[in-house]
Amino acid sequence: MRIISGKYKGHHLVSFKGDHLRPTTDRVKEALFNKIQFELEGSIVLDLFSGTGNLGLEAISRGAEKVVFVDENPKSIEILKKNIEKLKVEKGCYEIVTSDAFRFLKKSTDRKFNFIFIDPPFTQKMAHDVMEALDKTSIYTPETFISIESQKKERMEPEYERLVRFDFRDYGDKILSFFKAKELNSEA
Repeated sequence: MRIISGKYKGHHLVSFKGDHLRPTTDRVKEALFNKIQFELEGSIVLDLFSGTGNLGLEAISRGAEKVVFVDENPKSIEILKKNIEKLKVEKGCYEIVTSDAFRFLKKSTDRKFNFIFIDPPFTQKMAHDVMEALDKTSIYTPETFISIESQKKERMEPEYERLVRFDFRDYGDKILSFFKAKELNSEA
């Protein structure tokens, strides 16, 4: 794993093998960041199921003002902290929350994010449940860009009560879906 672009471009990240991890490949990460590259500057980002921080650190490298990393796995948090230290990320640019994603979504009523990256553990097939939980929150605005990785055979609806998928990329066994609030996608 490495940072693809921005101020940390080319830096390799500390990683580890774990049953719960499926690191986002450079190909998938590049597709995601090509879609949002000109909108990241000064943004507030949520990296849900952050793992080792691959997506959130890429966002910081490309100009995000702050990333909130959320993961409940102690080993993932330990590696995330090592990656932050390795890149010498400034303290004000990140927040680490050790929490279950569903609990975080339920409790975070006063936060708003410009971007939400979701990469749930591939062994648990919970993408649909996460999208349902996110749909019920107030952490996104009509302008928030949401991306979620899921397995091809995993349940993922094209729309939820207040969110609609406006695009996706198929990578064989993995699907990268892009969602926004329905208000901005009345033509969908």
